[in-house]
Amino acid sequence: MIGSLNGTVAAVGEETALIEVGGVGYVVQSGARTLSRLNVGAQVRLFIETHVREDAIRLFGFTGEEERAWFAHLQTIPGVGAKVALGILDAMPPEVLVDAIALQDKAAFARANGVGPKLAARLATELAAKQGPKGFIGVASTARAPGAAPAASGARAEAVSALVNLGIDQSSAARAVASAAKQFDADAPAPELIRAALKEVSR
Repeated sequence: MIGSLNGTVAAVGEETALIEVGGVGYVVQSGARTLSRLNVGAQVRLFIETHVREDAIRLFGFTGEEERAWFAHLQTIPGVGAKVALGILDAMPPEVLVDAIALQDKAAFARANGVGPKLAARLATELAAKQGPKGFIGVASTARAPGAAPAASGARAEAVSALVNLGIDQSSAARAVASAAKQFDADAPAPELIRAALKEVSR
C-alpha cells in the first residue's frame, strides 16, 4: 500500500500527474485544484489513497493528508465514488467542507461536479451524522491533520467546545459556530464567536 510519494513532477495532464520517484514513474490521479499546484520539474510530496481492483491499481494524490482523509471518508456515502469525491474536494477544500457539513448546506454540495440534488441532500444529512475522517495525526503537510470528528481549529474549535460545555450538543454547536463565523469578514477571536454563536442557538 502506497501512503505517499516524494519525487519530481515529470508531467501534468488534465486528470493525472506523472511523479518520478527513484527512477520509477507513478501515474497519480488528482483533482483540478491539486493538479494546478504542480509544476513540471519541481519536487513534490503527495499523500496517496490507493485503490486496488482486480484489473488495476489506481493512485489518488493530494497535497495534504487531511484532503486525502476526506477523499476516503466521502466515499463512505452511497453514490459517491472516486470521481465524485474529487469533484467535491475541488469545489470545497476541507475547511469549507466542514462548514457545509455543520450547516447541512445542500446547496454547497450541489455545486460540485457530479452531485445532483438528491445526492447533495444525502451528503449533507449523512456526513453530519458521521464522525469525521480518520487519518495520520501529526503528519507533516500543508494542511492540518484531521481529527476524530468534523471540527474547526483555533478560535472556532474553542467556541464549539465552549458551547458543548454549556450543554449544547456537538452538532448543534458546530452548526451555530459555522453560521456565526459567516458574520465576520476575517477570523474572529473566540469570545466574539461564542457570543455570536449563542445568538444563533437562541433563534
